[in-house]
Amino acid sequence: MYENNFPNKRYRHTLAFLQKHINTSESILDLGVENPFSVIMKSNGYQVKNTSGEDLDIDFQNAAQTDADVVTAFEIFEHLVAPFNVLKEIKAEKLVASIPMRLWFSPAYRSKTDPWDRHYHEFEDWQFDWLLKKAGWTIKDSAKWTNPTKKIGVRPILRYFTNRYYIVYAERVP
Repeated sequence: MYENNFPNKRYRHTLAFLQKHINTSESILDLGVENPFSVIMKSNGYQVKNTSGEDLDIDFQNAAQTDADVVTAFEIFEHLVAPFNVLKEIKAEKLVASIPMRLWFSPAYRSKTDPWDRHYHEFEDWQFDWLLKKAGWTIKDSAKWTNPTKKIGVRPILRYFTNRYYIVYAERVP
């Protein structure tokens, strides 16, 4: 999945944020198939179940019918055409979600070989906040971080001080 490019910094920040807000006694439904980060969550004591790879734009029943205490979605919503639908249907009381932020100096990501590995949205923080609010969530905490690369050029320099990832902890509006 990450051939010589494992996202250690992103995973370190994501795990610290998750540990800040979610207790290991709370069950988690992680949107998306099992992945390296869901394995990391399990190895840190979390009870994690993943969705089955269904198209969450169309089939969000697993998210809507889960009895999990928390739903997590790490770099998932940018792949959906209509993330509002699944966000609105989630019944869990807590949500931890992260997105790659839109970079003004780089086009949206699109794999030329994998149709599932494309970004329909790359949000600015305010857009993601607005989406969550409209879907019935209240953001309780958030964080951002950069993602520098070890390449030479103008864009790699910009990545040293331009935030690339945004993560939120939100609770369902009563």
